[in-house]
Amino acid sequence: MVVYARLGDPELDRLFRALADATRRDIVARLLAGAPTSISALAERYAMSFAAVQKHVAVLEAAGLVTKHRQGRERIVRGNPERIARARALLAELEELWRARFNQLDDLFAEPTHQE
Repeated sequence: MVVYARLGDPELDRLFRALADATRRDIVARLLAGAPTSISALAERYAMSFAAVQKHVAVLEAAGLVTKHRQGRERIVRGNPERIARARALLAELEELWRARFNQLDDLFAEPTHQE
């Protein structure tokens, strides 16, 4: 079974490393739920420096979870729902794989044992 057809190993590592942090997950959720916003506006929502939020956004951008573009003097950030969908599809494949394995175990344990 080819599990990594949608994303390569380095891409997966970047994606899940980016999502391992609660602040970054929150940033992605905010951006996917609302309109694109500036890094400055994002930074106002967190008890951390602008530079720290900017670093979080850079990690998310490297993972492909957000995109950034310049609009005047500001950097506008938007969520990338396609990347989230690809990650969701991969997780669904992994879940299917493990459910199949557990079903095989269930079948194995359900077989009657023959004692001599």
